[in-house]
Amino acid sequence: MPETILKGLFDAETADVIAVSDFMICILSSLVIGLIIAVMYMYKNEYSRSFIVTLAMIPAIVCAVIMMVNGNVGAGVATAGAFSLVRFRSLPGTAKEIGVLFLAMGTGLITGMGYIAYGFLFAIVLSAAYVLYSQTGFGTKKQTALKKTMRITIPEDLDYTEVFDDLFEKYTKDNELVSVKTTNMGSLFRLTYDMTLKDRSVEKALIDAIRCRNGNLEITVSRQETTMQPEL
Repeated sequence: MPETILKGLFDAETADVIAVSDFMICILSSLVIGLIIAVMYMYKNEYSRSFIVTLAMIPAIVCAVIMMVNGNVGAGVATAGAFSLVRFRSLPGTAKEIGVLFLAMGTGLITGMGYIAYGFLFAIVLSAAYVLYSQTGFGTKKQTALKKTMRITIPEDLDYTEVFDDLFEKYTKDNELVSVKTTNMGSLFRLTYDMTLKDRSVEKALIDAIRCRNGNLEITVSRQETTMQPEL
């Protein structure tokens, strides 16, 4: 009975049926491989949580699709074409959105080849893995709360090159001036810094110290966003 349920609708009578244990071993093994790849990428790399979760899931998604192709050249070409559509024809989105798109596409390819039960099994296993990664906070950087983007407005007669260096050395672990913009008809400069605070409690002290030097002009502090750079 189990073999009848798991048999593809379009399989011939002599076709082999992939055992549930073999299918689960491949999927779980792929998830472990994805976990290893994700942990490897997290080491000294800039990343977002959604990208890490997606990276950990993709091997299992691709594994299931390839298992269902099972040597069929026509299906393999169609699969490659579908993946290229996702890469070059889809609208820009976050890594999490692209990952869900891959999951949906993988499930569609499996069920489209007649493996209905495997399609459900694949979707359930990957959905459970996705929820598990999300609920456990996998991929969340420990020092996210300390990474800030600060925008400082200064008068045009103030040399911004080194004016805040001593303050940043005192209150931050690292900092970088990422942009300079003129505003208010050129009478003001707006500086944007990416920085990592030494401690969450020093944020107000840093702002107060900067206010004393920029003439109490506008200062904005926000959470630092991590974005993926497009390939050239």
